[in-house]
Amino acid sequence: MFRHLSFVVKSGLRNRRRSALTIASIAVSLCLLGVLMAMYRALFLSDEPSPAQALRMVVHHKVSLTVPLISAFEPRIRQIPGVRAVTAYQWFGGVYKEPKNFFARLAVEPDEFFRLKSELQLPEDQKQAFEHLRTGAIAGVTLAKKYGWKLGDRITIVGDIYPFNPELTLVGIYNDPEDTDTLFFNNEYIRQAMLNTGREDQIGAFWVQADNAADVPRVAKAIDDEFGNSPYPTKTESEKAFALSFISFLGNVKLFLAAICGAVTFTILLVSANTISMSVRERVREVGILKTLGFTTGNILSIIVGEAVFIAGAGGVLGSLFAAFLCDSVRRFPMTAGFFHDLTFTSGVAAAALGVALFIGLVSSLVPAWGAAKTSILDSLRYTG
Repeated sequence: MFRHLSFVVKSGLRNRRRSALTIASIAVSLCLLGVLMAMYRALFLSDEPSPAQALRMVVHHKVSLTVPLISAFEPRIRQIPGVRAVTAYQWFGGVYKEPKNFFARLAVEPDEFFRLKSELQLPEDQKQAFEHLRTGAIAGVTLAKKYGWKLGDRITIVGDIYPFNPELTLVGIYNDPEDTDTLFFNNEYIRQAMLNTGREDQIGAFWVQADNAADVPRVAKAIDDEFGNSPYPTKTESEKAFALSFISFLGNVKLFLAAICGAVTFTILLVSANTISMSVRERVREVGILKTLGFTTGNILSIIVGEAVFIAGAGGVLGSLFAAFLCDSVRRFPMTAGFFHDLTFTSGVAAAALGVALFIGLVSSLVPAWGAAKTSILDSLRYTG
């Protein structure tokens, strides 16, 4: 096949409109397939958590994330052996200027927060300001850059879950290897605003840090056992498992992604097989001429298969480029609230996508190529279809 490479390329592009449409179809399908494979990797096969992440757990109500716990749980969690730090973990929600400006807005307890997020990079004076100013807030560097925030700016959030509008002062801009798209502010602000409403002691969840990674399973079980018979039973899970719990609302995501990947692969196979079959039918007489010129059955087989692999490979390369662009866009899209920060089109995903494209080109061409290659010279030259 490599000996006839130039002939393979010219033959593959002889009908340029059909070849372009086939390459485009394969590219779109491979783009979708590549994004789905990248999502599967990001959700279920991503790298091991960092040392800091491996120590963190989230404690929430066993029934649902929408059912709150109570603040009285915090000192009891803190007394459990193996617990190093605990802070409230409140999703505030709300709207910043307009609904499309979506990003995570979380209320925490500043003094404990910096112990839990040891990887977070923030100047000491900004840490002190966040700990001592009740209306203080810190934002990730990406978030601050997006909205043009500077230290000292006032940030107003219009409440929806909570019936008040926090007036926050930006006192710090942090850098975090895992998340730079979140706004953190003081949970005491919420508690004071909700006094005498019956909601001042409600906590959405608790963020817990263990002494070491080996203690995490034991600490998680101890916390759930502590509140197992209370009116507010808990479920304690790792930080990664907590993030995946949002995805689980959609159902069996693994099966869903696998089914779509299978359907896309089968569709590409049909498109490629149809194109190759049409090309071979048009060139039966040409096959006879090639045989009279000394081309062997193996030569003809390799040429036809090579054309299919070339077209599928071209579509695979374009599809991979589009998929890489989409993955980067989704990762940066604010509506994902940081849940897809691991969504990257890695070299491994790219190799898998290209491998699928080349495999489909090979498989889809084998039957028509073998049929054409085995046709005798006389039958080929007599062919009038």
